[in-house]
Amino acid sequence: MAKAFASQGDMEEKKISFTQVGEGLYAFTAEGDPNTGVIIGDESVMIVEAQATPRLARKVIECVRGVTDKPISHLVLTHYHAVRVLGASAYGAREIIMSDTAAAMVEERGQEDWDSEFGRFPRLFQGHEEIPGLTRPTTTFSDRMTVYLGKRRVDIMHLGRAHTAGDAVIWVPDQEVMFTGDIVEFHSACYCGDGHFADWPETLANIAAFEPKAIAPGRGDALVGEAQVAQALENTADFVRSTYKPVARVVARGGTLKEAWDAVRAECDPKFADYAIYEHCLPFNVGRAYDEARGIDTPRVWTAERDQQMWADLQG
Repeated sequence: MAKAFASQGDMEEKKISFTQVGEGLYAFTAEGDPNTGVIIGDESVMIVEAQATPRLARKVIECVRGVTDKPISHLVLTHYHAVRVLGASAYGAREIIMSDTAAAMVEERGQEDWDSEFGRFPRLFQGHEEIPGLTRPTTTFSDRMTVYLGKRRVDIMHLGRAHTAGDAVIWVPDQEVMFTGDIVEFHSACYCGDGHFADWPETLANIAAFEPKAIAPGRGDALVGEAQVAQALENTADFVRSTYKPVARVVARGGTLKEAWDAVRAECDPKFADYAIYEHCLPFNVGRAYDEARGIDTPRVWTAERDQQMWADLQG
């Protein structure tokens, strides 16, 4: 039987967890599906990551309403990917925050990314008819900005390129908790199709320098305690290294994309094959690693057509 492309064969609903990672801080997780963070201030709530559709966003809101009736005032989007941003309208937040770079990427490639991800994740895009259009920020920042939710301080920062060029992290200093977006994953594959392999380890080191007591990662379970945080940071770094180095060796000897694919499978399958969305991510990760190893710094835009051509090429 031929393998299904990306997550086209994954139509089973995931179990939702709503985990406290600090006082007034929560991680909405769903067995490897995209996570959402919740930061409760004195008078209002900040959401981190919108989900793919208003339908999914309402599941987050239901969890939020189980712990607070404060209004949702801010929505922070760590990057531009469709599965993270297209549910934004459900929250009714007065401020939608992205980095300058992420906002520019919405304009540059947001529609293409939406079209591409729609074909990769049919389950996540159920109810897509409600999406009003591309999600654009009301507020952007370059390196960092601070928001006060009453007395609670929230720092939103760009610590370096990793999952995308415009990644943001959210730091809550009173609890020493960080929301990392897809820079950090836990027992879930990193999607590197729009990533920067050479920069990713340094960005992880910049996160580690904060010595977080807890992390809400992009996918996978919430990480509570310094031991789990350290494990996830090292595991993510290992995934990125293990993906890129075999490809770089293939490129150095003039090898093909298919040879790079085989080399990554040999290196990564024994360690990561049971991770959530591993098979989904692998072709995109190899494609991007192959480009970066050949000196292409800016990731090429994925389109629905490019997705299918790449998949056909790798299947031979």
